Amino acid sequence: MSLRNSILIIAIVLLVDQFVKIYIKTNFFYGDASQIDVTGWFKILLIENEGMAWGTKIPGEYGKLILTSFRILAIFGIGYWLYDASTKHSSRYLMVAIALIFAGAAGNIIDSVFYGVIFDESTRYHIAAFSPDQPYGTWFHGKVVDMLYFPIYEGTFPEWLPIWGGEPFKFFNAIFNIADMAISTGVGILIVFNKKAFAKKTSLGTYE
Repeated sequence: MSLRNSILIIAIVLLVDQFVKIYIKTNFFYGDASQIDVTGWFKILLIENEGMAWGTKIPGEYGKLILTSFRILAIFGIGYWLYDASTKHSSRYLMVAIALIFAGAAGNIIDSVFYGVIFDESTRYHIAAFSPDQPYGTWFHGKVVDMLYFPIYEGTFPEWLPIWGGEPFKFFNAIFNIADMAISTGVGILIVFNKKAFAKKTSLGTYE
């Protein structure tokens, strides 16, 4: 697979990711106020986070800046990995996986770098506006937009269970976006198709 085709994958993922995020950000109230029930187990729901898994953030005044800077450095590393894999004529599996990981990481970096200065705050009572007079943040301090919610099952822990007995729970309660899906798919390809992804090309043009 050529580097050109990998770049095409990256461009498509980024366009879809940013289109969905901008649409959700400028048409939905924050949280439950304007969620859409697509099915009983799939909802569209606007939330935002600092850019780490499960809403985790680095504490301190410069925590967000440190996180965004680290992600930018990481994307350069992934980009070099993609270029190096292309020069070595690596397998299609590896090229697609790296392209998806790069696109997903870049999609969330765009939010972190730019969204703080091109949108105002999303709340339960206010839908964010594009290019406002008073943006909600500054450069490198934007929040990542998430919207895909799959509460596949909602129930209650049995009373006999220590600590959590009688408490409500949801499976699966993570809310994510297209960029997250791209990263997860890329990593999944590397795990499931590990041998094919890292196979070496022979002189006959096959992989082993």
